[in-house]
Amino acid sequence: MNKYELAVVVNAKIEDEARLATIEKVKEYITRFGGTITNVDDWGKKRLAYEIQKMREGFYYFIQFDAEATAPAEIERHVRIMENVIRYLCVKQEA
Repeated sequence: MNKYELAVVVNAKIEDEARLATIEKVKEYITRFGGTITNVDDWGKKRLAYEIQKMREGFYYFIQFDAEATAPAEIERHVRIMENVIRYLCVKQEA
């Protein structure tokens, strides 16, 4: 099992329920592909470094999880097409 961190920036213009549902869906993808979530950091609403899709702010989430080497590609494949996710990045953490 490798340790990974998934950073997700969610659209700030949606309702709280939709935002929480989006993050729950991301967590569901992690567990579906054999991952075990170890920590979820909610950084809240932050200003983006540059404008994305005419938005200047987004909600930042950092999800740490343990998974096999094949899981991040599958998770990214599903997160990429999520409507309310502006940006995402999955990185392997060093031991």
